[in-house]
Amino acid sequence: MTMFDKLTAERRARLIAERQLDHRTRELDKTLGLLDAARQELRHLRSRGHSTPQEIEDRAAAALTVQTRALQDAEIAQQEAVMAERRLWDSINTVRDGFAVFNRSQEMIIANQAYLGVFSGYPEVQPGISYRRLLEILALDGRVLLNGANPAEWIEAMIARWQEDKIDPLVLSFARGDTARVYDRRARGGDIVSLVRDITEAERHAAELDEARRHAEAANRAKSAFLANMSHEIRTPMNGVVGMSELLCDTTLSDEQRLYAETIRSSGEALLGIINDVLDFSKIEADKLTLHPEPFDLERCIHEVLILLQAGARGRSIDLLMDYDLFLPTRFLADPGRMRQVMTNLIGNAVKFTQNGHVLIRVVGIEDKEDRHQLNITVEDTGIGIASEDIEGIFGEFAQVEDQSNRKFEGTGLGLAITRRLIELMGGQIWVESELGKGSCFGFSLTLPLAEESPTMPAEPIRLERVLVADDHLINRTILERQLAAQGLEVTLCASGPEALALLQNSSDGGFDLLITDHEMPGMDGLALTQKLRETGHTLPVLMLSSSPAVLDDHPALPELRAILQKPLLRHDLVRHLQLISNPQQQPVDAPEPRNPVAVLPAQGRTMRILCAEDNKTNRLVFSKMVSGLAIDLTFAEDGRAAVAAFKSTRPDLIFMDISMPDMDGREATRAIRQLPGGAQVPVVALTAHAMQGDKEEILAAGLDHVLTKPLKKPLLVEMITRFCPADANPVDPGLQQTG
Repeated sequence: MTMFDKLTAERRARLIAERQLDHRTRELDKTLGLLDAARQELRHLRSRGHSTPQEIEDRAAAALTVQTRALQDAEIAQQEAVMAERRLWDSINTVRDGFAVFNRSQEMIIANQAYLGVFSGYPEVQPGISYRRLLEILALDGRVLLNGANPAEWIEAMIARWQEDKIDPLVLSFARGDTARVYDRRARGGDIVSLVRDITEAERHAAELDEARRHAEAANRAKSAFLANMSHEIRTPMNGVVGMSELLCDTTLSDEQRLYAETIRSSGEALLGIINDVLDFSKIEADKLTLHPEPFDLERCIHEVLILLQAGARGRSIDLLMDYDLFLPTRFLADPGRMRQVMTNLIGNAVKFTQNGHVLIRVVGIEDKEDRHQLNITVEDTGIGIASEDIEGIFGEFAQVEDQSNRKFEGTGLGLAITRRLIELMGGQIWVESELGKGSCFGFSLTLPLAEESPTMPAEPIRLERVLVADDHLINRTILERQLAAQGLEVTLCASGPEALALLQNSSDGGFDLLITDHEMPGMDGLALTQKLRETGHTLPVLMLSSSPAVLDDHPALPELRAILQKPLLRHDLVRHLQLISNPQQQPVDAPEPRNPVAVLPAQGRTMRILCAEDNKTNRLVFSKMVSGLAIDLTFAEDGRAAVAAFKSTRPDLIFMDISMPDMDGREATRAIRQLPGGAQVPVVALTAHAMQGDKEEILAAGLDHVLTKPLKKPLLVEMITRFCPADANPVDPGLQQTG
């Protein structure tokens, strides 16, 4: 019940008591009138001699009884009215908030002690005083803070406020140190009910919260600055560690030396992964991580992650499988980088905790709304699993299941926490199902809008009817069967090479139009099966699926293969090769463009000039070694000012600019170069160890064209140099030089 409701109830009780008193008074007057009438009648009867003394006495007693009862009722009503009024005022005076009622003439009718407290020392402040006089006391005696306003203008504004149709609340600060919010309401008959609510504690609490918020924001900024600085300081020497170890691996080494170099490189890259996890987590905690949706191919995104993790899985004989819904579109709108990060975390975890068996990614979906699909993506593995008591906290920060079975697995414990936050940021949900010792299934659901389909290859007909599939893995056979059946083909499945060979030996080549075989199968692998078929006179085309086609040895059966397809298999690649086998006269529709457009230019051009501004000696060494095989003229500058001077003298075709340098940093040096003749046209690529949110945008806003994050990767560095090689210069890669 609000204060207004409580005061209204008390006032209603008082009015009822007053009405009862008035009613009893009227009854008393009526009884007294009856008594007088009885007396007159008694005198009249006595004069006529019709009443006996006993009758007169009885009538007098009855009249007296009525009179006594009326007096008692009136006294009770008076007591109830007094008690109601006392309760009303006790209630009003016990509340901390001020309460007052003014009549239509703006004269105070009643007010409690909390309302009158600010007017202490003024005896005239009592019922009957005008509202204007109260305002004058407050303003002219300095009891209310006017914040520089004129007292007379403030008084008139306060009076005019009561004339408005709706009287808005008003906050007043008093000289004694408290603050109040004034609520005024117009009652029936024109009265004004005023409630003055003390908000001093609320204001103090709000100020404390605001101060705490400022401290938290300052601490968060300090944390972000610390992380950004530590990221920069760690990435700078890591550029030397990872870069030099990568260069070392490209030299002639003994097996033992190569093991050491690759261990250094992999350890450095693992440390960078930890740094990236900490940075991502800090950005999520600070609500600074933003998504950048753009069209991307979900199936190809997952495929790229699987190819990336293929090497680690191959060492433990783990099959990486993908089952993408045949009727589900592949192109959606989302942040491809963050989606790739989610898939890398989930699939990487599955590979890490699986010693043998398989990791299967399933993608299914239904149309949710027009141009939107609800996707369900699961990552199933046959790994160590998770105990039921540990599942609840698996997505927590720095959470790892510690027991004898997984203590050997390293990690920050942030991967799943970051994945959960990213999925929630995309508007989805993530879950896990697992049984200890029997594997796990991590899944998440997202609703994504469709993107426009990319240009498709020509719809060439597939002139095949029957296909034989040989694969020892049941799930892989099932996926292949669905994909081939969707193209209208009749599929026969075999679980081994000998089974497929026996089936083919019992039929002519006309029985099947194509053999699709896995490479690694127990007993007889795909190459041995192909060689045996050719020895027995079978000439049907063979497609082989391999998780590592680049490391196949020189086998006599290799020339007999129509193509070797990378596992896991993309539907696009499968359909393309089925079309090529059906139409052998057709050339591949997605043949790559020449890698370097300038490769066809004459070799008598000039050498490409490159300027690299880098203050760190180790980083200069790493950069020079990474580009040592390129036909370029390289100049180093040790700081920003030296870079500006070197630009004037060398007129480079491309500038690599370190961002953090003493005296003049990379941003300032770039702005200075842009002001020089020819400086506006030269491409400038940032080399930076800054990898926090917004760093790239800030660097590009300073006038640079591209950003490469340290540690540098040789392929990215070479690709950037190749891209900006001018038309009148020789190719930077001598291997692309055209002769004759």
